[in-house]
Amino acid sequence: VLLPPTKNLVETAASVDDFSILVEAVTAAGLGETLATGGPFTVFAPTNDAFVSLLGILGISKDALLANKELLTKVLLYHVVDGRVYSSDLPAGPLSVKTLNGQNFTIDASKIQIIDAAGRDSYLVPGLLDIQATNGVIHVINKVILPKL
Repeated sequence: VLLPPTKNLVETAASVDDFSILVEAVTAAGLGETLATGGPFTVFAPTNDAFVSLLGILGISKDALLANKELLTKVLLYHVVDGRVYSSDLPAGPLSVKTLNGQNFTIDASKIQIIDAAGRDSYLVPGLLDIQATNGVIHVINKVILPKL
């Protein structure tokens, strides 16, 4: 028997250990209420390892990233798309997708690939797609995607 989800996007993310940095970032950016009560949204959620990798790329500490609310908000909203988009809805070829920060990324489900504004590849994690929440859906990705900063 499949039961409907009982947790919103933030509660769902908070229940997964590998999203602890993402949840910290959402809280630090002041986006918790929006992602908990708004929507429906689709969140392309980077893992803790993805955030650790980003810190190395940016050459900053986690505390410095969490303290930079403007940067954090731009980056986090780049991971959110309006509406519920399931993996079965993702295009088999490249498609430009508009995010909540107003910028686009390219997604290609046939390659399970996202190309961000910086031209970096990220990949959807098979088996960790379509995580249901009351106000949206989460797809796990292996990198933090970056908008034009």
